[in-house]
Amino acid sequence: MKLGIGIGWRPEIAAEVEALTGVDWVEVVAENLCADHLPDSLVRLRERGVTVVPHGVSLGLGGADRPDAERLAGLAARAELLGTPLVTEHIAFVRAGGPLTASPRLEAGHLLPVPRTWDALDVLCENVAIAQDALPVPLALENIAALVSWPDEELTEGQFLAELVERTGVRLLIDVANLHTNHVNLGQDPAKALDELPVEAIAYVHVAGGVEKNGVWHDTHAHPVTAPVLDVLAELRSRVDPPGVLLERDDAFPPGAELAAELETIRGTLRAAGGPSGARTETGTGTGTGTGMTVPSAPARPGARDRTAVAQTALLSALVAGTPAPEGFDHRRLRVQSRALATKRADVVAKVAPELPEILGDGYRAAFLDYARSRPMSDGYRRDALDFVERILVHGGLPDPVAQRLLTHWWEDRSGPRPPSRTTRIVRAARAVLAGK
Repeated sequence: MKLGIGIGWRPEIAAEVEALTGVDWVEVVAENLCADHLPDSLVRLRERGVTVVPHGVSLGLGGADRPDAERLAGLAARAELLGTPLVTEHIAFVRAGGPLTASPRLEAGHLLPVPRTWDALDVLCENVAIAQDALPVPLALENIAALVSWPDEELTEGQFLAELVERTGVRLLIDVANLHTNHVNLGQDPAKALDELPVEAIAYVHVAGGVEKNGVWHDTHAHPVTAPVLDVLAELRSRVDPPGVLLERDDAFPPGAELAAELETIRGTLRAAGGPSGARTETGTGTGTGTGMTVPSAPARPGARDRTAVAQTALLSALVAGTPAPEGFDHRRLRVQSRALATKRADVVAKVAPELPEILGDGYRAAFLDYARSRPMSDGYRRDALDFVERILVHGGLPDPVAQRLLTHWWEDRSGPRPPSRTTRIVRAARAVLAGK
């Protein structure tokens, strides 16, 4: 299926996206949609014949656990609601710990790289097969950007992706901005990765902006697309004509005219790069490597899940819980990644619960980062917001009585049923502070 040129749909730019000309399709974050109701903007786009593709961010198919059945069912429901030709996710892990390691469950709140080892590949392939069986349409997986690399990896990125496609028949979503990120941060050659991966399996391509700080490239999706990223897009186009290319933007949204200009730059890059004589012009979105058939995947080798679980839990614990860095990792890069995760938590919680920055004012970010250093996320951003406020209320509250009262009311309105002992402790602490005022 030929998708064409698309853009990531976000509520903040819904009107701008609708007004853009020459947009063939849009991509929407699956977890931001209700399973039984679409925003009016997406309804109008679909009525105009614009394809909408749901893009998942929370399955964690590269994690040691088997995919969560409820999350898979939610992604399947959104695919049905949208009438989409495919769904997409990431080659990443987003949580660790739990029963496989007999340790507390940890959430990264971010996409973290899978070690390119045979163990991790076995686990990923088995998880992908489970997901493919649960979804009503084909699945494509995206390569991610990374700030850290695993020691003692056994495959290159291109080899890892080629093996994944060979074993499962899954399609690929190639993010050229992520290839550039890994070039700057990890020294990986984008051209080599493109040479090694099966370009005929590409379902579509992501293009996004970022920024370099102190020698580290941050894949922000909040800056204009840079020339080096467009160069990687041209490299890819010289090998294959991808069925779709999409511009991603997740923050610091520019006016519609700037989005239109970036889309035109992408079109120009594709036209100028052309392609080799006889290159494929369409790769399709079927579930097999050109056959439309799912390729059976062998089960993971004995112990692969346990070994992967231990390794991923050790890394995530170092990033979010302050435990010692696992052997072989770059400690400086781990500190950068850890700060980035905490900052992202603060930013997302501010969006999920915008009342908190309003109540806490300029002190919000410092207070949240202090909380994040001692409290790893365990159950999503809404729970994180509640836990953050509970910590403030239990540990002395706020000096401003008005802010204290607003924060207490916010927590009481949103906390819902909680275990009696903890609820009693928190409410009593909050009321004691109020009474003292």
